[in-house]
Amino acid sequence: MLSKMRNDKEHLVERLGVFMEKQEQLAPVAARILSYIILTGKSGTTFEDLVRDLCASKSTISTHLNHLTDLKRILYFTKTGDRKKYYTINEDSILQSIDALTESWIFQRELHLEIREYKEKTNQLSNDNDSRFNLDFHDNYIEFLDEVTKSVSTLKSKILEKTLNCNQ
Repeated sequence: MLSKMRNDKEHLVERLGVFMEKQEQLAPVAARILSYIILTGKSGTTFEDLVRDLCASKSTISTHLNHLTDLKRILYFTKTGDRKKYYTINEDSILQSIDALTESWIFQRELHLEIREYKEKTNQLSNDNDSRFNLDFHDNYIEFLDEVTKSVSTLKSKILEKTLNCNQ
């Protein structure tokens, strides 16, 4: 059973790592480190665990750990009587990602509103129905952006509420 869990974790580290390379624009090893830490949880993982399980050199792991720490994506803690650092995910990093996504969606919404307004004015000047712009895409995309922004804002509120309750 333990061997199956280890294989499952390796598989998920790889899948999540590939996704994070693209989505988070991280180097491949940094993405695997972040994925590994996410899947390890609150107990944290050590430098030695990462070197062993990700089959990367000490210098490569060290470089990417420092980079992820600088980006505030991960944190470390120590245990009394133990000289090792234990790395965990920075809980605030999800909030940072949510803020970045929301900011992008708000910008896209404003841009599509401007484009739609321009096309609508152009349509009013045109007598030729065949050359008129179809505005359905912009209407639907603006509606989508409104809905996704609202949903993610609700998620952020729940995360903040849970964090506040845990800190009391």
